Amino acid sequence: MNLRLPDAPATDELGAALARTRPAQAVVHLVGDLGAGKSTLARALLRALGVQGTIRSPTYTLVERYPVDGGEALHLDLYRIGDPGELDFLGLDASEVCLWLVEWPDRGAGSLPPVDLRIELSIDGDGRAAVLTPFSPEAHRWLTRLESAFTSVHLRT
Repeated sequence: MNLRLPDAPATDELGAALARTRPAQAVVHLVGDLGAGKSTLARALLRALGVQGTIRSPTYTLVERYPVDGGEALHLDLYRIGDPGELDFLGLDASEVCLWLVEWPDRGAGSLPPVDLRIELSIDGDGRAAVLTPFSPEAHRWLTRLESAFTSVHLRT
């Protein structure tokens, strides 16, 4: 699925639509250059899931944990890790996690659960482009639900 996000509210709307339509468990890889909107999208998704208070970027902490309906959501930013083995020291218990939002997932290759949905963000004029690629049957169903829920953003073909 290719989306054009013309402004910041559209990115927030995508996050909210992802939250409304998400499966019970999902691993989402957020891919894109610095400043492409990965943390902005993650923040909008978490806010739509009911996270109150400050939603911090995990740039320096590597992981932020949030209680959400159905378990725990993890927001990881792996930009600063040097080796995927460093994830072993973060104490991540996959059994309690219902949502993984992983920025710079290539840096954690082999140490992360399998990806369900990859969201690649890029700067596109004054807005952003988002390419959503499913990697699991549940993610295919998620995108079908998302397409119905996320109607105000221009779909590219």
